Amino acid sequence: MAGRSDEKGTLIIEADAREGLHGFWTRTVPVQGGQHYRFHALRKTTGVESPRRSAVVRVLWRNDAGKPVPTDEPTVRGVLPGYSANAEPEYPGELNERADGWTEVTGTYRAPPKATRAVIELHLQWAANARVEWSSATLVATSPPPPRLVRLAAVHFRPKGGKSPLENCREFEPLVAEAARQRADLVVLPETLTYYAMRRTYADCAEPVPGPSTEYFGALAKQHSLYIVAGLLERDGALVYNVAALIGPDGNFIGKYRKVALPRGEIEGGIQPGHEYPVFETRFGKLGMMVCYDGFFPEVARQLSTRGAEIIAWPVWGCNPLLASARACENHVFLVSSTYEDVSRNWMLTAVYDRSGQTVARAETWGTVVVAEVDLAKRTLWPSLGDFRAEIAPHRPVWENESAGTHHHAGEK
Repeated sequence: MAGRSDEKGTLIIEADAREGLHGFWTRTVPVQGGQHYRFHALRKTTGVESPRRSAVVRVLWRNDAGKPVPTDEPTVRGVLPGYSANAEPEYPGELNERADGWTEVTGTYRAPPKATRAVIELHLQWAANARVEWSSATLVATSPPPPRLVRLAAVHFRPKGGKSPLENCREFEPLVAEAARQRADLVVLPETLTYYAMRRTYADCAEPVPGPSTEYFGALAKQHSLYIVAGLLERDGALVYNVAALIGPDGNFIGKYRKVALPRGEIEGGIQPGHEYPVFETRFGKLGMMVCYDGFFPEVARQLSTRGAEIIAWPVWGCNPLLASARACENHVFLVSSTYEDVSRNWMLTAVYDRSGQTVARAETWGTVVVAEVDLAKRTLWPSLGDFRAEIAPHRPVWENESAGTHHHAGEK
């Protein structure tokens, strides 16, 4: 492992053919406790299989003696009772790679009250015959980022069915109106709502997406200026998909997610699995979607979160609620579920889950809407871990055929 700088001031770390090498540049800068700071650097890697794991930045908060300092930010309660919560290292996140081959690495943080210095570390680790260049690394005082408040709603309702798929859609109109009355930004409806209680096959209830149902919900979304996620059955030529459709506050169809994980009943019924994990930009943040059985497996929610999803909308017929908590917690996303299961069955909830996997709002009776206001700019901190959302990218394993361009954006506060 060798380190040097070039004539332009770029810091370079190079590793030879040996495995397990680890080196880093470090610099200590003074800070004022309670002040917000923005870290920014440019990074270029050569021969590095996984830059997110091997070419990382850490920012450590220290006092005048060089010792860790406590955090005054609230941490998740109910775990590690009596643990003295220190300010854990910060992990600035990657932005998309630029055309010139450099990747921006950035994050905004509030210095703990007792911090008087920040230690910046620029790493290269676990990468043989590799090289990383670091340029323009700075930590400068900045204004606190504004809150990013969003009101998330889920509908707990079973349509009567039996008439037509469109009639099932119409039964949700008063519930969408109620969500709007409670100032919801996003309303999540249940899975295959045009199929429920229809006593028909999947193919009988399938339609183009976009199509009649998205047009109907588009009118409601525009009337109330909110986003709607609806579980539908899509017909695409000879194929039928179980989908979650996203409609915007202007009434336009934005996009869809095709259910990837199919239970045996859907396979036997002729449903085709999807294979893509789209994440959509909205006026409040990045939104991903999954459908029912997807929640029994960690891969779908992880694919969405690594693509930047901050919220996952989840139309779900039924699922183990422990897995709902797990999907939210392991990815540190907000999860909004709408189910056909009665709360007494404890086999899924219509609820809003926070990043720690706890329900912050849950439906108890049919024909109701639950709404929770969350702040996407506010980090969720754990004792001993700190901001786990920011640690997912540098610490999670490398997938086979992991694609570039799925950078995880560090949460900012």
